[in-house]
Amino acid sequence: MDFAAMMPLAATLGVTIHEGSKDRVAGKLAVRPDICTAGGIVHGGAIMAFADCLGAVGAFLTLPEGASGTTTIESKTNFLGAGPVGSVLVAEATPVKIGKRVSVWQTRIATEDGADVALVTQTQLVLWPA
Repeated sequence: MDFAAMMPLAATLGVTIHEGSKDRVAGKLAVRPDICTAGGIVHGGAIMAFADCLGAVGAFLTLPEGASGTTTIESKTNFLGAGPVGSVLVAEATPVKIGKRVSVWQTRIATEDGADVALVTQTQLVLWPA
């Protein structure tokens, strides 16, 4: 399944998701000038959106039977380093907790050469039919 294609923002940012399972979601984001802030460094909002895309896929893949969807209700980002224009960011989202009402995902983002960029923890609310 092409998870990134299901999210228009992921396509706009250029997020690719090359692995998606209940235990791990992995993806990449090429740092282009149009997603940077001053000085050619990836914008914090782009980093947060990248992580949110991966966490949302994980939450979707772990939905309990009968649930209708998921939505982000909280996200916290620790910015650890820069993602310079021209670099490729790699990310891995893993579950912290999977429950009937919420799931919590942690996403580590780094440059391809291993330099830490961000650590994001997000909470996804499980949606149920009305």
